[in-house]
Amino acid sequence: MIDVTVDGHVAVITINRPEAKNAVNGAVATGIEAAVDRLEQDDDLWVGILTHTGNVFCAGADLKVIGAGRAAELATERGGFGGFVQRQRTKPVIVAADGPALAGGCELALAADLIVASTAARFGLPEVKRCLVAAGGGLFRLPRAIPEKLAMELALTGEPIDAERAHHFGLVNRLAEPGAALDAALALAAQITANAPVAVRESRKVVLAAATASDEELWQMSLAGIAAAMSSSDISEGLLAFLEKRPPVWTGH
Repeated sequence: MIDVTVDGHVAVITINRPEAKNAVNGAVATGIEAAVDRLEQDDDLWVGILTHTGNVFCAGADLKVIGAGRAAELATERGGFGGFVQRQRTKPVIVAADGPALAGGCELALAADLIVASTAARFGLPEVKRCLVAAGGGLFRLPRAIPEKLAMELALTGEPIDAERAHHFGLVNRLAEPGAALDAALALAAQITANAPVAVRESRKVVLAAATASDEELWQMSLAGIAAAMSSSDISEGLLAFLEKRPPVWTGH
């Protein structure tokens, strides 16, 4: 139910369960975790894209699995729900949503580093409509991504916002026409992979910590990040490419 294809330095991870609106079951959760493992372990893969087949990005948890008393199947030990929302990563992942991302699907998107959405997408946490609580990170990641009052409205009413409004408030990085979300995500990934992978990973680390760490901790992380970049083999290539006025050829080390 999870397909992985490679496009240059980009791993495209596709949820392929359209007959169930790409709802997360055990196979989807373990499949996403395995795909992220591949992304993390392969030195030639620098960015991941999480996308989907069909007209729904992900409708969230498979309620039939929950109703059968097998909710534990929807999470993995390292990744949490969907094998992803709690997964510690070093490489950026972009979500490409060409349809609704609701409930756990919204939480998968919120766990990514960047979101590209077409105007066919919607984002919401409708769990309260089913006497459930969004426990995959959505209730605290959403108010970090959009204004708190709007996040509260989504959490308490269960009603979604459309992609245009999500883009307006900064939840969505790039907005695309229907059918073009993956292409737009690949274009964004190309902009990232044009940069030194070590520097990208170190920069990502500091940005993620900014919401919760102290300034003192963030200064230390920033200094550690520049030290890691300066000690990498790619630092000389970056400087030489600048002097020679050509695109750099990174090794990723």
